Amino acid sequence: MSEKSRLRSVVNIFLKEVGIGVVLLVLVVAFSLGAPRFFSIINVANIFTQISINTVIAVGMTFVILLGGIDLSVGSVLALCSIIAGKILVNPELSFGMAIVLSVLVSVVSGMLIGLINGFISETWKIHSFIVTLGMLNIARGLALQISQSRTIFNFPKAFNDFGTTTYFGVLPAIFLIALILVILGSIILRNTVFGRMIFAIGNNEESVRLSGHNVKFYKILAYTICGGTVGIATIMYMLRMSIASPILGVGFELNAIAAVVIGGTSMSGGKGSLVGTFLGASIMGVLNNGLLLIGMGDFARQIVTGVIIILAVILDTYRTRFSAMLND
Repeated sequence: MSEKSRLRSVVNIFLKEVGIGVVLLVLVVAFSLGAPRFFSIINVANIFTQISINTVIAVGMTFVILLGGIDLSVGSVLALCSIIAGKILVNPELSFGMAIVLSVLVSVVSGMLIGLINGFISETWKIHSFIVTLGMLNIARGLALQISQSRTIFNFPKAFNDFGTTTYFGVLPAIFLIALILVILGSIILRNTVFGRMIFAIGNNEESVRLSGHNVKFYKILAYTICGGTVGIATIMYMLRMSIASPILGVGFELNAIAAVVIGGTSMSGGKGSLVGTFLGASIMGVLNNGLLLIGMGDFARQIVTGVIIILAVILDTYRTRFSAMLND
């Protein structure tokens, strides 16, 4: 490897995961100094819990954004999946005594089905995913409201609720471990499978992949299906945490997931990014939101700060892309 190639490799790594990790570390140190309760066991466990759901949704969102697409329907799909799973949980006669297992399976399958529909419509009629998923956002929310009659579902089985409060070593919530497992599995898929390599290739140059004889439509639809599946998993995690299912859940979740992906270094134009970066991006958002709350910043101000950070992350991505291009010359 030449000296220039070695330098390019080191700089690219620093601009991605290492640089994002440094930002996260700075935030942790700053809030530790500014908010004495920040490093308490209870608060750390709370941060891990807050990070978990956004991380899982962002894992699926990463697959879609790596293609140069987007999914705006994830929040509404979460609400719909929660209503479907919730009705199974509170009606054991519908599940033949396997309410918990069936609710999980139905939630994941429902999410995957909606993701498949998003991808199929977008690819079959060549409609940008922004429009398709914006339409699905309204459809899923309307279905959730219609099926539930605008009512919240609760009184889930005790075993279900108990798992939602399970914590290991006093600080690691069970749902956080689920999120970590999905990040690891997703990273393996992206980096070590043909499907993963095709996702990056399509994001970089879709036409070249098509001309090489690969079925681009199949890979893109599968990516949206995976995104829907992760929403189904996140739905169960949310229900475990809150012990409710509601048609108004998930408002703004799509923006949080997109923010985590972008802050994590995945390019909105596709072809560049990683799930490690996405996890770090979700962690930054969780730490920032928690830290600002502890120092007394209100909800409205925290929304402003989050919006500013998203814009700055996109601007940074532009400069990072230009700098990487300069190194490649």
